[in-house]
Amino acid sequence: MKKLINDPEHVVNESVEGFGLAHADVVAVHTDPIFVTRAGGAVQGKVGLVSGGGSGHEPLHAGFVGLGMLDAAVPGAVFTSPTPDQVAPAIQAADGGAGVLAIVKNYTGDVLNFETAAELADAEGVTVRSVVVNDDVAVEDSLYTAGRRGVAGTVCVEKIAGAAAERGDDLDAVVAVAEKVIANVRSMGVALTACTVPHAGKPSFDLPEDEIEIGIGIHGEPGRRRIPLASADEITEMLLTPVADDLKLASGEKVLLFVNGMGGTPLSELYVVYRHARALLEGRGVEVVRSLVGNYVTSLEMQGASVTVLRLDDELTALWDAPVHTAALRW
Repeated sequence: MKKLINDPEHVVNESVEGFGLAHADVVAVHTDPIFVTRAGGAVQGKVGLVSGGGSGHEPLHAGFVGLGMLDAAVPGAVFTSPTPDQVAPAIQAADGGAGVLAIVKNYTGDVLNFETAAELADAEGVTVRSVVVNDDVAVEDSLYTAGRRGVAGTVCVEKIAGAAAERGDDLDAVVAVAEKVIANVRSMGVALTACTVPHAGKPSFDLPEDEIEIGIGIHGEPGRRRIPLASADEITEMLLTPVADDLKLASGEKVLLFVNGMGGTPLSELYVVYRHARALLEGRGVEVVRSLVGNYVTSLEMQGASVTVLRLDDELTALWDAPVHTAALRW
């Protein structure tokens, strides 16, 4: 596998350094320990939002630091949770005096390390609350989790909770909005190929050319089943149906449809998936009123995609529409 890297040991630091240089108007990069904050620092009087996790999922999470989303993001090593001594100073840096919400994907390392970091920050006088994103319907327990995994639905949580914080909601209200999104968002993904972690130098799992893995995790964890390669519409139905069924979507409901690329799939193919996912939802009488298509929660260069559906009401729609200005999401 060919990669544009220098030394596998320095990939994360060099990537984050380049990210900071490219987006210096939006973010500031802190080193030793490494984390990313808004360029102007904490906004006084506003609830701070912090997230993070293993690198390799870019633009998640650093790409969502900025106006209307996160105040800080903490990148760990590739596919490895950031340590508490990284997370704790990021929490402190995001604190504008109104408390901090930590948005944590449901992976055991992330949950434990953010919990420890919250205790450290609390000892320094910062009020910290946490929510755990667990939107993946593919499997209940996996290699990295107890319960469901946190995947692309994390973007919806960060955007909508970020908008609530930006409009001035207090910590309890921001937590309530984040939990409302978590309760109403579901995802499922597929892998066409494995990805290669830089320091490993070989694919993370074996997937024959004529097979795909349905229900894959964003680290290459096993999914529901491995099947022969099928058409885009057939694969889309395998992803969308369990998501819609789990949400118990009813005719007349309104949703956000989010088709996410895993890093190695062309945008043209993601729109093929979106096309059929939307038709399937409309066939159920569900109205797609907001959309997002692109590479937002990736798995290095894995070929594949995930389908996320968020049930919307007037409040969540307004918060989704609220202004955002980050490296990866802006309107």
